[in-house]
Amino acid sequence: MNKKNVLIAGCGDVGCELAQQLLDTGNYSVWGLRRSIDRLPKDVHPIQGDLFNPEQLGHWPHQIDYVVYAAASDGPGEDNYRKAYIHGLSNILSRLQTEGHRPERILFTSSTSCYHQNDGEWVDETSPTSPNRYSGKIMLEAEAVLINSPFPATAVRFGGIYGPGRNRLIKRAQAGEGCKAEPVVYGNRIHRDDCAGILAHLIQRDEQKLPVDSLYLGVDHKPAPMFDVLQWLADQLSVVLDDRHPAPQRGSKRCSNQRIIDAGYTFRFPDYKAGYSELINSVSTE
Repeated sequence: MNKKNVLIAGCGDVGCELAQQLLDTGNYSVWGLRRSIDRLPKDVHPIQGDLFNPEQLGHWPHQIDYVVYAAASDGPGEDNYRKAYIHGLSNILSRLQTEGHRPERILFTSSTSCYHQNDGEWVDETSPTSPNRYSGKIMLEAEAVLINSPFPATAVRFGGIYGPGRNRLIKRAQAGEGCKAEPVVYGNRIHRDDCAGILAHLIQRDEQKLPVDSLYLGVDHKPAPMFDVLQWLADQLSVVLDDRHPAPQRGSKRCSNQRIIDAGYTFRFPDYKAGYSELINSVSTE
């Protein structure tokens, strides 16, 4: 069986986990494009390059069957977001066309910041998107660049990603910093391993010639009030929270993952309790 070639452009935290999951199947060869190639997993073909510079995208394999654009912004700010999600993506798409590549599908890691809803509403892939913040506006623009390209394409709007090295809420609970119960602020989150798992699942589904939609929401089963999440974490850590603090600033909406479930994906960590449980011990001993 010939292995499919996968190019992960912006092969950072999620990209490296995706690479490992694909390699573990034995059915894929993976190329990882990033600035610091020493951080790539073993057996990933390294491509040292800079997504933001079309002249420095490195040497690519002759055949590319799948592309995953999984870049992260260098920091906050409209300019950084535009470089990461518009310019970088456009550079990759241009190179693919210039060299005559015909990938079977391109996947893009987008964000639930595309949604403007802020009052606990349920949203799914068909919900309207009129974001007020630059982050959501730029993500929507990037999705349009992708979908209007000549290649089959899928965007996955991920919620807040947590996992190894992404312990912001655990650190907050350890510091005793809770939040007010009212007004309720819902959060939508997903473990890093499930981010990679969804992307791998969609590649495998596409390879099997099963239907793959142009858009999915990548969140776990249980949108939860930030107050509940922090209280649960505090219970696990045996700390008492000061609930006079405001909740982290974010849109309060509830995202449905029904479409990706219907596509056959099984979550490793279906809710925050499952995902955070295994993180707590390692963080507590740091």
